[in-house]
Amino acid sequence: RDRIIFPIVDIHERVVGFGGRSLDESLPKYLNSPETPVYHKSQILYGLHAAKQTCRQTGTAFVVEGYFDVLALNCHGINNVVATLGTALSRDHIRILRGYVGQVALVFDSDEAGIKAAERSLPLFVEEKVDARVMRLPEGKDPDSYVLENGGQRFRQLADQAMDMMEFLIASAVEKHGLSP
Repeated sequence: RDRIIFPIVDIHERVVGFGGRSLDESLPKYLNSPETPVYHKSQILYGLHAAKQTCRQTGTAFVVEGYFDVLALNCHGINNVVATLGTALSRDHIRILRGYVGQVALVFDSDEAGIKAAERSLPLFVEEKVDARVMRLPEGKDPDSYVLENGGQRFRQLADQAMDMMEFLIASAVEKHGLSP
């Protein structure tokens, strides 16, 4: 089916499912195993088994959308990164992350869908009392393409400029509606 197959591993390093990413432009872009008694998309973060030690050391986790985002960032020395598995960030995901970090940086795609995903997840961070920041990538970039073009150091510099929740929500509202009453 012209897909790269990724094993989906739980926190105990057990393979619980598989994800396939299209090599061409065919849809769906990602095709994951169906939910089973051991695989729940809302309770597993791709790459957490490998990232948990660095997450604890740094106190921060980057949350991205796809397998290639995780791999590309890791190739550039950014090892505290996990991905959602074709689903929205859930309350369970945030609770899991809270066990490893004090701060989460959302690094979703810079398109409208990525911005909406970030906006939807912010109330969950407030409810779970987890500090969340949002990284805004340049238009048309995802974490994979950004780090491949600019490198890990530039990604880290951009991470230092990540907006806190309120800043992000205000900036999003101004972009959508402008400043006039």
